[in-house]
Amino acid sequence: MKAQPTNDMKHMIDAANIPAGIWVLGFVSMLMDISSEMIHSLLPLFMVGTLGASALVVGLIEGLAESTALIVKVFSGAISDYLGKRKGLAVFGYALGALTKPLFAIAPTAGIVLTARLLDRVGKGVRGAPRDAMVADIAPPEARGAAFGLRQSLDTVGAFLGPLLAVGLMLLWANDFRAVFWVAVIPGLLAVALLLFGVREPEHHIGEKRRNPIRRENLKRLSGSYWWVVGMGAVFTLARFSEAFLVLRAQQGGVAAALVPLVMVAMNVVYAASAYPFGKLSDRMSHQSLLAWGLVVLIAADLVLAMNNHWTTVLAGVALWGIHMGMTQGLLATMVADTAPAALRGTAFGFFNLVSGLAMLIASAVAGLLWDQLGASYTFYAGAIFGLTALLGLAIESRFPR
Repeated sequence: MKAQPTNDMKHMIDAANIPAGIWVLGFVSMLMDISSEMIHSLLPLFMVGTLGASALVVGLIEGLAESTALIVKVFSGAISDYLGKRKGLAVFGYALGALTKPLFAIAPTAGIVLTARLLDRVGKGVRGAPRDAMVADIAPPEARGAAFGLRQSLDTVGAFLGPLLAVGLMLLWANDFRAVFWVAVIPGLLAVALLLFGVREPEHHIGEKRRNPIRRENLKRLSGSYWWVVGMGAVFTLARFSEAFLVLRAQQGGVAAALVPLVMVAMNVVYAASAYPFGKLSDRMSHQSLLAWGLVVLIAADLVLAMNNHWTTVLAGVALWGIHMGMTQGLLATMVADTAPAALRGTAFGFFNLVSGLAMLIASAVAGLLWDQLGASYTFYAGAIFGLTALLGLAIESRFPR
């Protein structure tokens, strides 16, 4: 019988003990997030102010884009399981993301922005599940939560450096959106190069015959515990719609266009600072309890953001949003990895993201419609209601376990 790691062993695990491949994957994510967030932190303002789009159009574009990424992950994850190889798909996905960035700089209409977002998110979808499966493959089981937390922290460092660079360049170049979008191409290309030359993939499935991982007999190997995690991830996504609405909420408070990306900087600073500590904590405490506390924080964030659009209120809500992300995003990835067979991890992450992608499309469309028809506060009140629904589901699960 395999010996289980003791609490003392778990306490000894720190960032220095995490394999080098996890660090490199984290820095790859960081560079690509710098590239993406330089654009995404400005894109809602660009669409509304320069291209004349409505909040509903912004919500639909964001929802379609993010759901496309999550849906594509089903197929990329399954292909990586079938091939027993993850890195090639990840490189292709990062390269596609990097090469679509110039489309934002030349976009004359919201339709071209939609095309660019969809292609960019296809790249994200192609790379996402294989990359997450690589993290699970490389990390030792007793440090898996810390590994996902570290990768998420480095990813989120990029998510606040990107908007910070965007603010500096917008001030330097007198709100020239398109010039900032051109600069975003550079870190994207650096991410591709680092992944290509810096990560060595472990061997998989040696001696096994290749089988379609989406076949019915294989999917039966995904347990009820796994599908419960999938369901919870979907409800979480409904409660936490596109972050584009955080940017629009800040703009309502009269924040200058060049400074609006600082809202995303604030959120991602908190997110980056909290993801790794909460990832380590998830290795030592009940996952359901940590999820529940994460939901409480999200509900609080929605209620604060619904109150008014004063910059101090928005900043407080955004900080709570960041804490919620740090508590839950690495945790959900860890729960997927823990409840899926090793040979089906890519597929498992793919289906998890498929369901979350459909939820993201619904959530962002509803958020945009409520924003246009009833006002911004109702968008955030709806998020709080979905959060309460998820919290109720967790309470029922703890009272009547599977």
